[in-house]
Amino acid sequence: MSISKRIASLQPSATLRINEYSNHLAQQGKEIFRLGFGQSPFPVPTSIVEQLKIHAHCKEYLPVRGHFGLREIVANYYQRTQGIECTYENVLIGPGSKMYLFIALMAYEADLLLPAPGWVSYAPQALIANRETHWIDTTEENSWKLMAEDLEEFCQNHKKPKILLLNYPNNPTGTTYQPNELKALAKVARQHQIIVLSDEIYGELNHEGKHESIARYYPEGTIINSGLSKWAGAGGWRVGTILVPKELNKLRDVMATIASETFTTASAPIQHASVRAFEDTADLEDYRIQSRQVLKTIGNYCHGQLSAMKITTPAPEGGFYSFINFENYRSEFARKGILTSEALGNAILNETGVALLPGTDFGRKAHEFLFRMAYVDFDGTKALEYLQSNSINDDLVNACAPRVVKAMERLGNWLN
Repeated sequence: MSISKRIASLQPSATLRINEYSNHLAQQGKEIFRLGFGQSPFPVPTSIVEQLKIHAHCKEYLPVRGHFGLREIVANYYQRTQGIECTYENVLIGPGSKMYLFIALMAYEADLLLPAPGWVSYAPQALIANRETHWIDTTEENSWKLMAEDLEEFCQNHKKPKILLLNYPNNPTGTTYQPNELKALAKVARQHQIIVLSDEIYGELNHEGKHESIARYYPEGTIINSGLSKWAGAGGWRVGTILVPKELNKLRDVMATIASETFTTASAPIQHASVRAFEDTADLEDYRIQSRQVLKTIGNYCHGQLSAMKITTPAPEGGFYSFINFENYRSEFARKGILTSEALGNAILNETGVALLPGTDFGRKAHEFLFRMAYVDFDGTKALEYLQSNSINDDLVNACAPRVVKAMERLGNWLN
């Protein structure tokens, strides 16, 4: 068969691959600690589930751009939380947040700029769309964040149209951008007419509940991508939202046309149920606050344990990831013949059962001992129930995340 060489070079998504391999090892009887696959541990909020039950009978095709009521309330959500001027006409709804990221790359002829490290699917999507990808290195000293001066330096030497894919709170690092950093990036983007595709899927999981969109500072050139998979625990529901400013209406219309010829529309029952998710209600706000508290507590626990092991990592600020660096053990690993992150990840998994994703899956070099750790191997339902009668303290980790505790112990013993 004649298969495109460009497409044939793709590998299955690293996050899905590690999940499937972990399942394979578990089926063989090996105890596996699933710190490689980043899936929310929390249940979908009850009030949203009830809406899905009510609308399960809805079988009609909804408009390509999405259910009007959902588009309208998503626009209201961004007006309320970010102060962004928009209407339902700026909103598109798709089957998961991934789809419209890809469609935006298909629709706009531009090179893709990715801060390294960056999420595993961005570069493969660009390859499928036949777009050139440029990784811009970040540093551990800057908490793996893209600095405005680095973006400016890149733009001085690359004059072609550009899309910057900015993700924060970040996957894989768990860090986020401060307002002054967003303002500086926005200034460079505006000066060089860069379209910013801001992936804010973890925005509601900012541990302090203080997420700010770069669209506040660059509204005319920022497209916001989000959905329900992370903060609402609804990954399998596959619903994504994208907000396109009026200045990019032509791009928005082309994206909608591509949608009409590919996925047609997102699931009708899911769209109807998702209206509830964007309402400003006390039960959903409590759910978000408690989820953040749990993630912050477990993230800080892991940060403390890793630091004690001399594994360096920025303090977690959002989402449920840490980007961890084993550089302090390089000489010990070399004596064991471990020279790459892939070899180290395999050794850790096979000898401790702790599954991590190597930095090479996120755009980093093979010789760097960098990994993404997802501290979500715990029962989110149990954790939320725990908070009903207990305050936030270190006891929560032992009571609700014993597998995370055991994984840290396994890793520490192995390093010793």
